[in-house]
Amino acid sequence: MLVAPSLLAADFSDIKTEIAKIEAAGADLLHIDIMDGHFVPNLTVGPDFVKAVKKVTSLPLDLHLMVSNPENWIQPFYEAGATYITIHQEATPHSDRVIDKINELGIKSGISICPATPESNLEYLLGKVDLVLVMSVNPGFGGQKFIPEQIKKVEALEKIRKENRFAYKIEVDGGINDINAKKLITAGVDILVAGSFIFSENDYQKAVKSLRG
Repeated sequence: MLVAPSLLAADFSDIKTEIAKIEAAGADLLHIDIMDGHFVPNLTVGPDFVKAVKKVTSLPLDLHLMVSNPENWIQPFYEAGATYITIHQEATPHSDRVIDKINELGIKSGISICPATPESNLEYLLGKVDLVLVMSVNPGFGGQKFIPEQIKKVEALEKIRKENRFAYKIEVDGGINDINAKKLITAGVDILVAGSFIFSENDYQKAVKSLRG
């Protein structure tokens, strides 16, 4: 089970130190939320920030694109150093084409769905993605409360994965803490994204360890 701290909750005034601390705490990936102020009501960072992060870490960069027309941003974020690029199924009518573009670049592709979107919407993509990101809050802001109904979605995706021998990892993001983490691990999650839970603690290593169960 992997832990991907979300840099959205880090101290941006000292981001290099924050990244060093989270590496030392045992993080497996760095999760970076890309928001455009259109698909979600918030605006965060772009390719230049990702490029700067890439220079100061050896951890894989897990980019979550909460943007309209994600097809316009695949190449810039690939060039910035992304390891994973995850797009939202709801953000484009051409999600299959965008996933193909990510795969052609030789990096890992991901598809994400909002809490109200059923996993059945992903039926024709699951055989070609490396990651399925289940949002357990409505995307756009950190610090929201976990929506427990999303555990059923993780269970369904785990069942589909086993039945079809698919290779995608299941990731969950939103309101993650040491309590719901245990339920999610049982349901079949592979990667837990946590922001506030980790970065609000003085001891990042303790927080990361507690998520692993």
